[in-house]
Amino acid sequence: MDADLQNPSIAHVIQLAVAPVFLLTGVAAFIGVISNRLGRIVDRARDIEKLLLSASPARTEALRTTLRNLAKRARLANRALSLCVCCAVLICADIVVLFVGTLAGERFGSIVAVVFVLAMLALIAALLLFLREVYLATRFLRIDASEVYAPESSTPPKPGSDSA
Repeated sequence: MDADLQNPSIAHVIQLAVAPVFLLTGVAAFIGVISNRLGRIVDRARDIEKLLLSASPARTEALRTTLRNLAKRARLANRALSLCVCCAVLICADIVVLFVGTLAGERFGSIVAVVFVLAMLALIAALLLFLREVYLATRFLRIDASEVYAPESSTPPKPGSDSA
């Protein structure tokens, strides 16, 4: 085995790099979630645009309002996705700085700390934008309770009743 790989400082740097790698895995999963939501928003907007072409004038305004809401959600999801990618890039840069500093025999602790804080700020901002997008999605969600329950009953069944 190479003597450099047995150097305690390299082994220590590898140990330090493990935590950011796990964080990177979590950010990658979050990117997947946001990408899926963005894809669903885009698909829904395309469907509504098709409906808009043949909609009656009375229905047109409601469809346009829905499209505006979907556009807001898409912008939020896109910004959250961009911030997650920035976070991932900063985490990777942090890992590189850790290794370069060790190999060069330099201490870049303050640079590592600043880059990590920037990564966390990007992640926090992405999470807040994601939360806002979810809020908008549920805010405009309309579920008519009369359609959920049996047509002959306009009130929900009581818990424990036999009418299920």
